[in-house]
Amino acid sequence: MSITLSLLLGVILDHLFGEVPRGHPLVGFGRIAQWLERRLNTGTARILRGSLGWALLVLPPTLLAAATLSFGHVWIVNGIALYFALGARSLNDHGMDVAEALRHGDFEEARRRVGYLVSRETADMDEAAAANATVESLLENGNDAIFGALFWCAVAGAPGVILFRLANTLDAMWGYRTPRFNEFGRLAARADDVLNYLPARLTALTYALLGQTRRALRCWRHQAPQWSSPNAGPVMAAGAGCLGLQLGGAAIYEGAVEQRPALGEGRKASATDIPRTLTLISHSLLIWLVVIGLADALGL
Repeated sequence: MSITLSLLLGVILDHLFGEVPRGHPLVGFGRIAQWLERRLNTGTARILRGSLGWALLVLPPTLLAAATLSFGHVWIVNGIALYFALGARSLNDHGMDVAEALRHGDFEEARRRVGYLVSRETADMDEAAAANATVESLLENGNDAIFGALFWCAVAGAPGVILFRLANTLDAMWGYRTPRFNEFGRLAARADDVLNYLPARLTALTYALLGQTRRALRCWRHQAPQWSSPNAGPVMAAGAGCLGLQLGGAAIYEGAVEQRPALGEGRKASATDIPRTLTLISHSLLIWLVVIGLADALGL
């Protein structure tokens, strides 16, 4: 039952304490990544330079985590590593902050809070746009900040969860198709695609089973291939279909309007759909813990 104990420890710590307020390892990691990128992302051979940067940042912590397992109390080491990788409470808090601001008609505060969740511009968002962006981000980050970490902790313990979380962080920082990062961030984007492939589809399946299953599966099948991200597409399409919402559409990135494919079916998102989305994610988390616990108990 060591796998189950590790997952429960990580989830309970995250529920009780949330993100570490000061000195979070991922914050320090991000600063080091920014420093290294400024020094490596120059001149020619940028794919090679980006690959070197990725290896220097990701492999040493992963190997160090593997080494710590030899000291015993493996389930505790795995659980603590999972705690630092999880963002369930943070995701819930950020989502509810947006919902409360919208409920009180404080659109300026809502836009500011949405900015903590998304990379798109928020200055001109109305209620519908803010709710749409928040629901999209919650669904996608349900995989990135919760279920992907649970999957890799269950499969490979602390080394797996650290590998996944650092690779996912570098994808968020470097994995863009822009002149600056198109080559330098190539490995960061591809590594995250590979590591997220199975977790994303298990997340999408879990979302689908908890709501309008046929609609969710249909949206996943027909809409996900049109999305630019091979893993975010299934997760958001299935989640939107489950909730009976239509997401996607226009969004502003760096001053340019991007027309994105539709996700899901039904009405547009509103402030009341943010708590519904968080409930879907929390129920999904419970299912994952139960299923992994049963598999662990049966020795599967």
